[in-house]
Amino acid sequence: MVHVIRSFERPDADALAAISKFPPATLHEAQGRSGALTSRIKPIYPGMRASGPALTARCFPGDNLMLITAISMAQPGDVLVVSAGDHPEQGGFGEVLATACMVKGIVGLVTDAGVRDGPAIQNLGFNVFCYGLCMKGTVKETLGTINQPIVIGGVVVNPGDFISADDDGVVVVPKATLLDVAKNSAAREDKEAEVMAALRNGGNILELSGMDKVLAAKNCTYG
Repeated sequence: MVHVIRSFERPDADALAAISKFPPATLHEAQGRSGALTSRIKPIYPGMRASGPALTARCFPGDNLMLITAISMAQPGDVLVVSAGDHPEQGGFGEVLATACMVKGIVGLVTDAGVRDGPAIQNLGFNVFCYGLCMKGTVKETLGTINQPIVIGGVVVNPGDFISADDDGVVVVPKATLLDVAKNSAAREDKEAEVMAALRNGGNILELSGMDKVLAAKNCTYG
């Protein structure tokens, strides 16, 4: 079994530029309301934002050996996406590893675990999306995988898929669909901008959203 795959195909610069304009909620809707990780995975502090290609790792619960290895292999602009056993009672990432990520140019970490040294990570300005803060340390004993498909937050993530994360949570866009999702996202934002402009000019939300027709089709009655 191969544990570590050294390289993978990242999206090209044009695709990344096109998709990076949009927030996670828009991307989620634009790809058919799919790709959203469990809402339990959130930024450790408000205002954090990260987007870029996923470098994937799978760790044994309570063990951060493969996370450390993944950091050493990352390229600038990558987002570390680490399946750590869906286990919040561990803090296998902290100030030292956040510093290592900053030096490498890694833009964020997404994991189904806890992290520690929250105030220090916030002061560094590193973006972490996880189950929350937990001071419990981890060992460095067990092999996992790097740059192979993982499941995290109920979603399959492949190396090179696009990750977008903010206060709303984390969404995954498969790398093969980036340009299509970017196009759909732009159309969605244009439509929403038109609706909001109409609302400011006195428009009715039921009519502008088309929900008046939905209610009528369902024979909605009013008293």
